[in-house]
Amino acid sequence: MRDKTLKAADYLKSKIKISPEIGVILGSGLGGLADEFDEEVRVKFKDIPHFPESSVKGHKGEIVAGNLCGKKVIAMAGRIHFYEGLSMAEITFPLRVMAELGIEKLIVSNAGGGVNENYVPGDIVIIKDHINFMGDNPLKGAPDFIDLTTAYSPALRSLASAVAREQDLDLKSGVYVANSGPSYETPAEVKMARIIGGDIVGMSTVPEVILANRLGIEVLGLSMITNMAAGITGEKLSHEEVIETTVIAQEKFKSLVREIIRKIKV
Repeated sequence: MRDKTLKAADYLKSKIKISPEIGVILGSGLGGLADEFDEEVRVKFKDIPHFPESSVKGHKGEIVAGNLCGKKVIAMAGRIHFYEGLSMAEITFPLRVMAELGIEKLIVSNAGGGVNENYVPGDIVIIKDHINFMGDNPLKGAPDFIDLTTAYSPALRSLASAVAREQDLDLKSGVYVANSGPSYETPAEVKMARIIGGDIVGMSTVPEVILANRLGIEVLGLSMITNMAAGITGEKLSHEEVIETTVIAQEKFKSLVREIIRKIKV
């Protein structure tokens, strides 16, 4: 794994013009931020040695690096999911590469289903904690008994809340429940998630967050509520609905993340 990571990182170093300080993982339909970089360089996942490729609609599958709001940023426009049939090592490989390039902070975003009935589609939620129901862990095979008490940086969560207040944005806070997918949760599973303290359900994010903590990278997790989870409204769920909601709400999301990046101290 180490040799593959170095080879991928060396390839990117030969292409990009910066030494990134902040990494961003852009989830379903949220890739618009990648169009706002200055002096950007774009590299397709498929061109990077050993890099997995995304097969999900709405994920561009490219690395974008450049200057954004006064910071040196590298972003994944699209991510790799466990449900695509890849291993935990494969889906978290891009983060290992970004760490090798030098990132100190990670902003990870996703599209999630609302379990908390106080949420509405279009809400943005700061992830304060997670429950891993994916049935696997990216650290399996190595005895890394890391502490995840503050898996989601309190300092970055506080910064995000402050920015939201400045923008008069009603930013929520909640617990993310990660499932393997690709099927959406059943109404019974959603009810269980609520009972055990979950506010959002989704199919990503947690593997990257676990590994980031292992690598000493501070994490901010943001989830956009694209639909209410199964059984809450009685309506059927679809990936098209996810994309439609993120398109509608992406401007406030981008504005929030831009200002967070501007104010992050690195």
